[in-house]
Amino acid sequence: LSEEDRLQAGITNGLVRLSVGLENVQDVLDDLEQALG
Repeated sequence: LSEEDRLQAGITNGLVRLSVGLENVQDVLDDLEQALG
């Protein structure tokens, strides 16, 4: 996509896409804290 198309779709350079399945919620939060904290 062009930069203009991405911005119109709300996809900014700071966007983080997170896809999770059936993991325990606390496990996901702990993993995010470890990765980003």
